[in-house]
Parts: sequence; structure tokens; C-alpha cells
Amino acid sequence: MSALDDRSDQDLLSLHVDGDPDAFGEIVRRHRDRLWAVALRTLGDREEAADAVQDALVSAYRAAHTFRGQSAVTTWLHRITVNACLDRARKATSRRTSPVAETERLEQLLEPEESAAAPAERKDLHRELLGALRTLPEEQRAALVLVDMQGYPVAEAAQILDIPTGTVKSRCARGRARLLPLVTHLRTDDGGSEPASRGRNRAQGTSVPPTAGPKDKGAVKGGGGRA
Repeated sequence: MSALDDRSDQDLLSLHVDGDPDAFGEIVRRHRDRLWAVALRTLGDREEAADAVQDALVSAYRAAHTFRGQSAVTTWLHRITVNACLDRARKATSRRTSPVAETERLEQLLEPEESAAAPAERKDLHRELLGALRTLPEEQRAALVLVDMQGYPVAEAAQILDIPTGTVKSRCARGRARLLPLVTHLRTDDGGSEPASRGRNRAQGTSVPPTAGPKDKGAVKGGGGRA
């Protein structure tokens, strides 16, 4: 058991700023799976999501000295990650590449555990839902991913996005209105919506690929956070 295991996130961030070489790595270990899940569902592309998480972790590593404790460390990390995702989504609109083959796209979009074991019907549902999400403006998509798919309370999503709670609610409402015609056919015969029934989980089991750590060579081994 590491000596850092019992330290709070805020203590770890302070230790990192003071030069502890392992503190930021412990923060990454605790939170990267949830950051990865948010990035994957926001961007709908595994490579883009991995790069967004890398960008976010490097930004957090370098900006640790600016953290003032006005929110939880996890909220701060999620805000940085969502902003990194939105930046990549905006850039992607100006550099669209050729479409990926449908079978390859399916493997990219589905979580690792699900792509190997889920029934074909669930794969199709997940693929279509993510495809529909990608048609939304990125701000609406980010709000819906946090509230409807990751299960965050509106107030917490507002902190992550750094916007008023009313704006989160309106973005979710507009996003759902645009999404509904695209996913109505996915509803099951018993009247429930399959995507909605799974949308309140935070996908704790989703794992970050090995490349989803900071690209900064000193991000875990080096200390200080003031680069």
C-alpha cells in the first residue's frame, strides 16, 4: 500500500506542486477511467478521446499551482477534460477525414468489455446512440454526456462545465429535443428506452488505453507543476 493512498486529492495536488514526484501519478490513477469515459462519450472516437485525456492531464499537471480549492479536484479535472474534448471537436469540424469502415468504427465506439461480449443488438443500439449524439452541437453533447450518460447531478455538471445550472438544463433540453427523433426507433417493445436505462451509470469499468497518460515526459516522474 502506497503512502499516498490515504491522502486526499487536494493533498496530493499540493504535494505535486511542492515537488513530490509521485503525487500526480496517484491522482491520474484515481480519476483517469472516469475522465476517459467522459471523453469517449463526448467525442465518440477512441483515438480522439485518448488524445483529449492526454491533453487534459498535461494541462492539469502544468496548471496545478493555479488550483484554489473552490471546487473538488475531480470537478476541476473533469472541467479541463471537457474543455479539451470541446476543443478537439471544434478542430475536427475543419479537418474531416475519410469515413472509417463500419466494422472498425463499431470497435472504436464501443467500450472494450462490451465490444467483445455484448449481444449484437446492444452493439447496434450503442452505435446508433453514439452516432446520434455526434450530430448535436458539442456544448449540448457535453451536457447530455455528463447528465444523462454519466449520471452527474445538474449542479455538478454545471461546475464541471463552468456554466450556470440553468444553462446546463437548457442545453440538455435542447439536446434531448434534437436527439429524440433520431433514437425513437431504438425504444424497446416494453415502452422503455434501452439507452436511457443504461445512461445513469458512470461506466466505472471503462479502462483508459495505455496511451491515455500525459505526453509530458515529466508528468508523473517530475514534480512542481509549474512548467
